Amino acid sequence: MDNKIITKFTIANEQGIDTLINLTKEIAREKFSATLTHSTLEEYIALNFNAETLIDEMNSMSNQWLVAYINDEAAGYTRLTTNGKRPVSIDNKKAIRIADFGVLLKYATSGCVESMFEKCISISKSYQAIWLNEYENNPLLNYFENNGFKMQDEKTEMDELPIPSVYLIKEQQNA
Repeated sequence: MDNKIITKFTIANEQGIDTLINLTKEIAREKFSATLTHSTLEEYIALNFNAETLIDEMNSMSNQWLVAYINDEAAGYTRLTTNGKRPVSIDNKKAIRIADFGVLLKYATSGCVESMFEKCISISKSYQAIWLNEYENNPLLNYFENNGFKMQDEKTEMDELPIPSVYLIKEQQNA
């Protein structure tokens, strides 16, 4: 049986918040447990992925949250935003950021990454550029580079985490 993958917008209702709290915490642990100390990781999760913070983020007009479902089970999420420290090269462009992009490890090869990526690109059509700020060892960096994103020389750190990160930019031709 083929997996049925649907990526859709999530709103700040009880179901949406519960889904995001569970996904964000589990994906953060999977992504960063080998890089951060346990206490730093748990502090990051407590600060960023609690109901109050997620409700504020979901209700912000700058953000759009997507959740990917495989056979009706939440498998990944992404947040698009116009906020965040931009790479210098796109300072004066109309740009959007893929601020969070994560898939549970058990769904890494399910088609979920591709579904979320396609939805992000579709949503971003009216922007001149899309950028990411991702930690240097993120296994998804190759995927983004293979799909039109260019690694930048400019080095930075993750927004809330003390780990080295890189910028990737995809210039849009039709925006």
